[in-house]
Amino acid sequence: MCLMPTGSPLPPSDLRPEPHNTAITGRLNWLRAGVLGANDGIVSVAALVVGVAGATTATAPILAAGVAGLVGGAISMALGEYVSVSSQTDSQRALIAKERAELEEDPEGELEELAELYRARGLSPQTAHQVAGELTANDALTAHLEAELGLDEEGVASPLAAAGASALAFFLGALLPLLAILLPPPEIRVPVAFGAVLLALAATGFISARIGGSPALRPVVRIVAGGALALAATFAIGLLLGTSGVV
Repeated sequence: MCLMPTGSPLPPSDLRPEPHNTAITGRLNWLRAGVLGANDGIVSVAALVVGVAGATTATAPILAAGVAGLVGGAISMALGEYVSVSSQTDSQRALIAKERAELEEDPEGELEELAELYRARGLSPQTAHQVAGELTANDALTAHLEAELGLDEEGVASPLAAAGASALAFFLGALLPLLAILLPPPEIRVPVAFGAVLLALAATGFISARIGGSPALRPVVRIVAGGALALAATFAIGLLLGTSGVV
């Protein structure tokens, strides 16, 4: 316990706030959607435009491919995230409704179940009953959802919000390689795009690691290596198709 110079404990307002499980879960969910969306946007559109640039130096085909990849990818990410989060949300709401019904039908049995959960966690029978009783009196549904299922009724994700966040992240990520390939002169556009994309991937890997509280080196190396491989592969294919006269 932190002490003031006089030896008395710090007042509650001066204590460092600790993160709660629901806050961490919500932050990680948004982080996952944002990072996946941005990374997909960067890598997929970069690979697409670099591949076309390997086949031709004309700007129009590169622009058309990049815009198509950006729009189609953003919509695809939004739909995928919407379906995924909707399934998760439906399951969570079904569990919440089931728990609410059980509390209405058998409150005493649910109280005993809650006390048993706290006994299983190491509390004495008397303390477990006291804790269960006080939590039930305050908010029975919240107490059971947290203890039994690890759920928070207020923390159920919004499918529309998740879809919008994924689409926006993909769009912003995809915009960078598109501009990096279009703005420079044709003779240096591919190296510039490679450099911009790898720097952006390193930044997203670093940011995700910092927000998640993990060391940054491994995720940065992993994401940069994967992006470099994707760019090299599509550029080589485009170059092969272009020099062979197929396109």
